[in-house]
Amino acid sequence: MTRRLRRSPPPHVYFVVSAVFHYLGPSFAVLLFARVAVLGVAWLRIASAAAVFALWRRPWRTFRRAGRDARALLVAWGAVLAVMNCCFYEAIARLPLGTVAAIEFLPVIVLAALGARTARNGAALALAVPGVYLLTDVRLAGEPLGVAFAAANAVLFAAYIVLAHRVARRDDVGGIDGLAMAMLIAVVAVTPLGGWEAAPAFLDPVALLAGIGVGLSSSVIPYVSDQLAMRRLPRATYALMVSLLPATATVVGIVVLAQVPSPVEVLGVALVVAGVAVHREPAEPEALRIDGPAPARAA
Repeated sequence: MTRRLRRSPPPHVYFVVSAVFHYLGPSFAVLLFARVAVLGVAWLRIASAAAVFALWRRPWRTFRRAGRDARALLVAWGAVLAVMNCCFYEAIARLPLGTVAAIEFLPVIVLAALGARTARNGAALALAVPGVYLLTDVRLAGEPLGVAFAAANAVLFAAYIVLAHRVARRDDVGGIDGLAMAMLIAVVAVTPLGGWEAAPAFLDPVALLAGIGVGLSSSVIPYVSDQLAMRRLPRATYALMVSLLPATATVVGIVVLAQVPSPVEVLGVALVVAGVAVHREPAEPEALRIDGPAPARAA
């Protein structure tokens, strides 16, 4: 009997899917702000993604088996995820998507430089810091609150990465199950912030369906695609491709939201892209690289 060979897509395809949906979802969220308040959209995103992960993974079983330290990590990760998304949505309500995406990558480079003090990471900082300065200097006069939310999102992004790595190192809660449980915890954390603002969407079927779509396209599709890509791409290749994300966000902002950047903003994004491309993360254990959640995405 002849065996039929199943050909799976190349890992680069999964990354492209993740990169596109990673910022396509937030761009849809910006359009939804006309019908639902900003924090209400954030709540809809987290809640719909959590519902999908809950039905798929049933992560509470993992949470019950976990020890006290693992549970504390998951609670902290979920709380950071909730507040980070709120800050991100408040930022993109005021600033171009590409600008916010570029700012949030600065902590990734700083963390790498602190973890591996090399000339390469020093050069990455020398590129990224002026790029972020150019982006924020352009916007500080007109939207200081937007820059503040973008900066808060960037700081929380750094905390998110640290917590995600710590969870991934644990055999009892690592992988997608840990992410799914953190998303459920994030729903609890975000409800006092955005639950009431999301309530009108339940009387507006179009807004409700759009909010669910934002959750699927922002959190479910890119996170799962990340897992599929990371399992098959070398770490160096994946890191290099991640460097294109601020540029991807800028392109999505132009196409979907008509957010055409100025020449100075283009230069700022280009410097951040170069910095992310040059930097290298500290070496991680093999188990973390293969089985851990993909923590390089905040939005």
